[in-house]
Amino acid sequence: MSKFRVGAIVPVKTFSRAKTRLNLSEEKTEQICSIMLESVLSAISQSNVMEETVIVSKDEFALNMGKKFGAIQVYDQEELGVNNAVMLGDRYFVKEDFDLTIVFPQDIPLIQPEDIRMLFEMKGSNRCVLVVPSRTFDGTNALLRMPVDVMETHYDEDSYKIHLNTAEKKNATSALILIPRIMLDVDDQADLRLVLTRDLPVSKSLESVFKS
Repeated sequence: MSKFRVGAIVPVKTFSRAKTRLNLSEEKTEQICSIMLESVLSAISQSNVMEETVIVSKDEFALNMGKKFGAIQVYDQEELGVNNAVMLGDRYFVKEDFDLTIVFPQDIPLIQPEDIRMLFEMKGSNRCVLVVPSRTFDGTNALLRMPVDVMETHYDEDSYKIHLNTAEKKNATSALILIPRIMLDVDDQADLRLVLTRDLPVSKSLESVFKS
């Protein structure tokens, strides 16, 4: 465990309302979301970087899965979007006097514990922001912020560029970090098929649902 107090924030959209671009049945979509979330939470837990993880969601199944991994559950009654969900997580970690947080989405199933350790080890000063972009360079797939409240988030707005620009405005050092397994998020069937080509247990689990 790090000498710093490190927290993870995992915002989770209600499974039945998520990933509409997959064009799958509601049942299959929920199963795929569940498998991906479990993979993310497992990697966070095994990384030994995080002191605590906060899962922010309205989905009872997602919250219960968080409980399985010892996560703090924050009920997102209004589900106003990712930025609001992250803000709810921020409030917890500021109150608990954590040093930094990393935000992870629910849809990066290939993430491994060593990816998280690598990201953490690349942090610089005590006022810094690290961004792992999506593979298409139009989103943010992991966001490290130190201190916790160094800046607000801007997901769903060409976010990786805005996050870097906002960090600069807040006088924080910043960097774009390329970690391939974190960069691959699943939004549509093309993304999912790419994940299925990887030789990882989570890929096999997702394939069994997708091709059933």
